[in-house]
Amino acid sequence: METKHEQQTAPEQVNGLAIASMVLGIVGLVLVIIPIIPYILAILAVVFGFISMNRSVKKGFSITGVVTGFITLGLKILFWVLVFGFANSGY
Repeated sequence: METKHEQQTAPEQVNGLAIASMVLGIVGLVLVIIPIIPYILAILAVVFGFISMNRSVKKGFSITGVVTGFITLGLKILFWVLVFGFANSGY
């Protein structure tokens, strides 16, 4: 007879949308210099992040995707504000 009690843990659920959100957000930040691609990546990161927040118990990847998506969009908006600001100032 065995006296050891083996603890069985349930396998962790992998949330594919949360991981996709995080990866898209990080890739969007890396490619922020490229003209069109970061917009698409950032929007997808935010959408996938919000969808996966409702589905998962662990929200770390989802939050990371949403935050990096918003940062990417913010950097792109700041870029265009600076471009039009310098264009109108005569430099």
